[in-house]
This record gives sequence, structure tokens and C-alpha cells, in this order.
Amino acid sequence: MQVSNRKDIVTARLVLIAVTPESVASEKAQDGKLGAIIGARLTGEWPPKDWEPHVFDLMLKRFAADPEDVGWGRYVALRDETGDGRVLIGTLGGFRREDECEVGYSLLPAFQRKGYATEGMRAFLAWALETEPGLQVMAQTLAGHGESVRVMEKCGMRFAGSGVEEGMVVYRL
Repeated sequence: MQVSNRKDIVTARLVLIAVTPESVASEKAQDGKLGAIIGARLTGEWPPKDWEPHVFDLMLKRFAADPEDVGWGRYVALRDETGDGRVLIGTLGGFRREDECEVGYSLLPAFQRKGYATEGMRAFLAWALETEPGLQVMAQTLAGHGESVRVMEKCGMRFAGSGVEEGMVVYRL
């Protein structure tokens, strides 16, 4: 894994690009500029069907309060397609709250079950823990979402109990 000064993270198969106020605003506006901003092709599956628009406002508010907060919040995950350049395959990252960080990930259906979520989250967690040693990390998922649970477990997280919302479970590193 290599971490650049811009806080982008490079793994064996992925490039994780830290979102910026410009990329978040473009994605929120759906103005067609996101691909150019991040240097990647977007597939017909983008944006994900389960994306929550209120998250854009949260990220823009965080950037307004702390413009140097790049790296915390969200990364877009890119992979190189043979002969076709980089393609946006999903998002991942974590939001800090005091001494805790809640992590999450979402990949487009065509890129699921190939180890990308685990690879990306391991790299993000390494960056986060190097940036803030001692940081507490947690994640939540639906109790029956076995694939998400497997990603958390492969990243070293263990079951920690029920989530705040009904049907959710919490895992901690």
C-alpha cells in the first residue's frame, strides 16, 4: 500500500481517491463532471441505487467546517480496466466522531464478491490508524448481510452487539 500526500491510497488493484468539496458538489449536482474530476469512467450503474443524497450535504458541511478534512469521510474506489483506463467501482471510508471512526463501503454490483471491499477497507484502516493511532473503529450492517459481515471480519473486526437501529449489528476493530 502506498499513501500519497494528497491522501489517495494505492493498493495492488485499487486506487482510492479522497473526495474533495469539488467532487462531492459535482456528484450531488449530477452535472456529468465527476468522471473528469476523479480521472475515471463511470458505468451505467453509477450512482448506486441505495445512495443517500443527504450524505452529500453532510460531507459538504464537514468540508466547510474543516477544508483540510480530505481523507476522512469518503473515498471513491477505482480500478484499472484492461485497455479502458480507470473505472469507478464504488466508495468506502469512515467518519470520525471524537475518538471513534465509523467505516463503511459500497461497491457496484458488477464488482462485488471479488475482494475489492476487503482490499480497500484494509488499506483505509491502515491509513486511518497510521493517521490517528489508538483510533477506535466500528461498522454497522444488517444482521443478515453475510457478505458485509465477512468483509468486516476479514478486516479484523469482531461482533460487538446490536446496532442502534432495529436489525443492525455492530462490529469493532
